[in-house]
Amino acid sequence: MLTEINFDGIVGPSHNYAGLSLGNLAATKNAGQTSYPRAAALQGLAKMRHNLRLGLPQGVLLPHPRPDWAWLDQLGATMESAPPVAAWATSASPMWTANAATVSPAPDTKDGKCHLTVANLVTMPHRSHEWPNTLKQLRLAFASPSFDVHGPVPAPFGDEGAANHMRLAPGHGEPGVEIFVYGRSGGPFPARQHRTASEAVAAHHGLNPERTLFVEQAEQAIAAGAFHNDVVAVADGLTLFTHEHAFADRDGFYAALERALPDVRIVEVPAARVSLADAIASYLFNAQLVTLPSSEQALILPTEAQAIPAVRSYLEELVAGNGPIRQTLFVDVRQSMANGGGPACLRLRVVADPAEVDSRFMLDEAKLDRLNAVIAEHWPETIDPAALADPALIRRIESARTALLACLDLSDENL
Repeated sequence: MLTEINFDGIVGPSHNYAGLSLGNLAATKNAGQTSYPRAAALQGLAKMRHNLRLGLPQGVLLPHPRPDWAWLDQLGATMESAPPVAAWATSASPMWTANAATVSPAPDTKDGKCHLTVANLVTMPHRSHEWPNTLKQLRLAFASPSFDVHGPVPAPFGDEGAANHMRLAPGHGEPGVEIFVYGRSGGPFPARQHRTASEAVAAHHGLNPERTLFVEQAEQAIAAGAFHNDVVAVADGLTLFTHEHAFADRDGFYAALERALPDVRIVEVPAARVSLADAIASYLFNAQLVTLPSSEQALILPTEAQAIPAVRSYLEELVAGNGPIRQTLFVDVRQSMANGGGPACLRLRVVADPAEVDSRFMLDEAKLDRLNAVIAEHWPETIDPAALADPALIRRIESARTALLACLDLSDENL
């Protein structure tokens, strides 16, 4: 039976605040600060457990080998090279699996398979070398014939995966409308998703052109720090939850969406109620909008959303009304938030039959307990980004990942 599985990324043992992501305000604000990899990973596991207990199927994707020695060798560099080379090679950004791939479920595709295209992430040096290891994981986890896993769109067309993609459908297993959001410019910040890349993904996935929309993100949203669409909009079921200033041609997009999906419910947050600045600081839209087993929709939000009065007030009004979103649930992912990634950044939605997924990538309570123990024992407690080249820290990072793979019956040979 087709259902939505959320594949969360485990925060890697090299999690640090090097401030590498231009346009990601939280990441650059906290550059140089001490990070807490163990706490970060345990917070991520707690979110997975929270969602599993809500009755939501939960999968996992794994940290990449860090440092990336092969990539350093391609650069002719070492961990002792001038900054920020060590930080580029050691980034734990694969934890944000919303950027791992774009996923089109079987009901939307011409051949009736679930298609996944790994993101190339070419805009940022520290992320540009993620795709080969991500592709290995995807091809292992989704090796069943019911999936088709594609390699990346070629450079220079930037593709940042599901963070710039939304799907609306009456039910997870029913045909839907897929929305690809791209950027042109963002003032001082780069627009990371290229329209050509989105069109290539849609073509590879065999999507129906009449149920596929390409929508431009508003320049003012990118300039305000919405480096991905999922910082200003999120969709689930028939509900689009969005900021008033998310899209360049808001009215044109809404009209096209209503033509493609007449039953769509657009919940727009007015700028007069929640400014772009408050939306981005709170990650109001980088929430997981989910349909619970009760059929009610809920927003799974970072605790930071409670700390900003305008956001807290809006959310209280939202669930008190008669709209489709009936619950707000809060999770602590502060370590991820401090590096610019909220609850939605940490997960990739895949609509599939869980029985068709490699079981090593699916979670239950017992497996979460084992992962918790490995992280508590092996993850560094703190990392100073100035010390990333320390051989003792590197050994700790590498041995921690080895222990994690062993816990899941995996090894460096297949990943």
